[in-house]
Amino acid sequence: MAHRAKAAARQLACLDTAAKDAVLRDMASALEEGVSSILLANRKDLAACCLKRRAEAFVERLTLTPKRIDEMAASLRSVAELPDPVGQVIKRWSRPNGLEISKVRTPVGVILIIYESRPNVTSDCVGLCLKSGNAVILRGGSDAFHSNRAVFKRLAGVVRRHGLPADVINLVTVTDRLAVDILLDLDDAIDLVMPRGGESLIREVRAKSKIPVIKHYKGVCHIFVDETADRAQAERIVLNAKVQRPAVCNAVETLLVHEARTKDFLPRVVRSLQAAGVAVRGDALTRKAVKGVAAATEEDWRTEYLDLILSVKVVKDVAEAVAHINRYGSHHSDAILTRDTAASERFLREVDSACVYANASTRFTDGYQFGMGAEIGISTDRLHARGPMGLEELTTYKYVVRGSGQIRE
Repeated sequence: MAHRAKAAARQLACLDTAAKDAVLRDMASALEEGVSSILLANRKDLAACCLKRRAEAFVERLTLTPKRIDEMAASLRSVAELPDPVGQVIKRWSRPNGLEISKVRTPVGVILIIYESRPNVTSDCVGLCLKSGNAVILRGGSDAFHSNRAVFKRLAGVVRRHGLPADVINLVTVTDRLAVDILLDLDDAIDLVMPRGGESLIREVRAKSKIPVIKHYKGVCHIFVDETADRAQAERIVLNAKVQRPAVCNAVETLLVHEARTKDFLPRVVRSLQAAGVAVRGDALTRKAVKGVAAATEEDWRTEYLDLILSVKVVKDVAEAVAHINRYGSHHSDAILTRDTAASERFLREVDSACVYANASTRFTDGYQFGMGAEIGISTDRLHARGPMGLEELTTYKYVVRGSGQIRE
């Protein structure tokens, strides 16, 4: 499969933009037309999941609905509307000897994506890889086996109808974990690995792979409510970041509150969170300000709950907030809520994370929300991509040099 994908990738890299966009639009329609079959397959996975007594957050990530399938189709259409990165000139310059040098975007090649319980990843990654000229190998988790196959079947049918090599998109249909080990050894055929899932999966992939891996281990995201933050706005943002969809990596896990806001803001937001079903764990100052809050441990500051649990800490200023985030965070997404421009700019400059926000929810760390159409995943690495990985992040580059007979003296 990997070596066939390598050959297919070379053909896909030469496909023009109009042809790729036509495939993506037809893929979107194919998903919409296949809603019934996709939901039926998803119900099989959900039934098996219930028998295994999976956590509620896990089930939520696995569940497909007509609305979510519509969103998957919309994502494919959005990718089709985006500029094609392949062939884009990043930079161009001339040398004194007359050489014309261009730095030009090119596809990475073959991308292996290993993911767990989100069937929407199947269509998102197919769309992004196809538009960026990359062949893709998908290895979904066994819990979403039927769902992934149903989605992939709809997409693969479109590839065949358009006359593209079938191997530009591939789905591993065996659940044996040995398949992953074999794929991670194929550095002669696969160019990049992107694991999406729990921290244990990602660390295992990173340890075993001979192929470059782009990843994030977890999303310990923070919101710091500064002294000058607007109370109503801050409360709305905190609730959105924690409650809207707690089982995702861009949900807030730790709330930091300026010591000047322990009387007017902290009790109010804690009660609102608790009313929404959130279990709040606080440091000593938080528990002094709000009675009945459970004690937070040292481990809580490092924990990605992926659930309706939130750690709360009182800090004396923006410097302490930044220090806490850089020490305990996962370099994913962190926000400051403030009306103080100097505090805002300091936070944005000093917090060492892939995405930093001023006066907005961390839930926006998402390729679709960033206008990228979708994302192949979130990277907290420094090379070669960071943050949501969209089309540009799925390319590398080459230098194109045009001469008129020059030789090196």
